[in-house]
Amino acid sequence: MEFRDHQAIYVQIADYVCEQVLLGQWPADEKIPSVRDLGVLLQVNPNTVMRSYEWLQQRDVIYNKRGIGFFVSPQARAHILEYRREVFLEQELPVVLRNLILYDIPLEELTRRYDACRRDLSPPPQP
Repeated sequence: MEFRDHQAIYVQIADYVCEQVLLGQWPADEKIPSVRDLGVLLQVNPNTVMRSYEWLQQRDVIYNKRGIGFFVSPQARAHILEYRREVFLEQELPVVLRNLILYDIPLEELTRRYDACRRDLSPPPQP
């Protein structure tokens, strides 16, 4: 994982965990990688992963079964979406909208690219 300089690493790891939940890779009530395993996978100190897991526990995204490990909470998806939508609408969207106007990008172009991206992220149809 490539870490960005402008954001704390533990927050970026928490974002990674949230993305896995939103993509359905880590379903509700399923065990997630241990602190040590995720540290090895992401090549970071386990203490940093633990800080991410604590942050996610405070937001009811994951929970700890003592002696067993961490699990995705049943309400994780809803909590992640609520938090991420708020951050996006308040911090990121104003920048995107300003750039659309500055670069004279028509909404039709944005819609076309949005639709293509949505198709790419959608799971394949079930037989």
